[in-house]
Amino acid sequence: MTEEKNGKSSSIPRGFKPEDSAARVEWVKSYADIDLGDTSEDSPEELRGIIENHVGFMKVPMAVVGPVLLDGLYAKGEYCVPVCTLEGTLAMSMNRGMLASYLSGGTKVRHFRQELSRAPVFIFDDLDESAKFQTWVNKNKEAIVDAAESTTNYGKVLRIDQYAVQGYVVLDIVMDTGNAAGQNMVTLAAKVACELIRKETGYNYFLESNINSDKKPSVRNMLLGRGHGVAAETTIKNSVMKKVLKVDPDILFEAWPYYPTISSMAGIHGNGIHESNALTAIYLATGQDAACASENSIAHFAIEKKEDALKFKLTLPSLTVGTVGGGTRLKMQKKNLELLECAEGEHSSRKLAEIIAGATLALDISLVCAIGSHTFTDAHMKYGRK
Repeated sequence: MTEEKNGKSSSIPRGFKPEDSAARVEWVKSYADIDLGDTSEDSPEELRGIIENHVGFMKVPMAVVGPVLLDGLYAKGEYCVPVCTLEGTLAMSMNRGMLASYLSGGTKVRHFRQELSRAPVFIFDDLDESAKFQTWVNKNKEAIVDAAESTTNYGKVLRIDQYAVQGYVVLDIVMDTGNAAGQNMVTLAAKVACELIRKETGYNYFLESNINSDKKPSVRNMLLGRGHGVAAETTIKNSVMKKVLKVDPDILFEAWPYYPTISSMAGIHGNGIHESNALTAIYLATGQDAACASENSIAHFAIEKKEDALKFKLTLPSLTVGTVGGGTRLKMQKKNLELLECAEGEHSSRKLAEIIAGATLALDISLVCAIGSHTFTDAHMKYGRK
């Protein structure tokens, strides 16, 4: 980009020489007042709760892309996004999608839901016992909620959904986990709640039924999500489509319906392009649980024709991310959250989710245009090899 932000260039320096990497570090320092050159490692004592049997650090290459221009409920303005990847062209492609959106006025992002659950199962030999148990749970929800919330200062129980099948009753204990991703939070809350139920009713349980499909893509998570739900959209002018994305917008729009149709034929949940690429890259850079990309990559992508433009729309119903806890306290990951202005604040995790959605949409746009312009292979052959 050639635009200026407060008199500073918003164009990230290119190149593969040591001095080019150093120039990018200086660019980030000038642009966002964050020094990424300080790559001091965390001491082994600080890794308790993150890893066992620690022997050292595996360095993963990190890039910066953007800025992405966002109009969100929580993320408003420009953000330089850190990504960690071993796939050539990913950073360049995401950057291209961000540039196309930037030149067309930016991306609108809207956080619409935050909830995470643990779903224990109670098992019965008799259907009458199962029915009696469900009635008891309904009558004693307040006590169950109090027990669950006694384990956390920040989590709040939103509801307890019941699913009965044969002799099984699943209690899906759904919580708002604040700025934490919350997997451990909901696990402990469910455990204490179930112990109360066991003590009062005599019925035993197993803490995980798999209905919340932790780290697994599922229809449940496509509908209800596991973490944050965010929608993003950007309208890109035809002139920008041709100049930056190198594709004829009319050809792309007319051909696009094949993608969701064949995705459905293959049994794919949703019709995203390659969400797991964007999610994993940002997750590694910001201290998230990268394995959550499995359930979080469910997506709904669409293209709408406008006058002299195309609107690209993306819904990510399941983003399991946080800004406190886990790997977010590691030095470099914390610094990257500072770069995104998500290291603190009342709703910093929702802000992070909106930024992730905007960046993911940018990467999807770049790839779908590369496929539509028959340049997908060319880009990988040119930039995806040494």
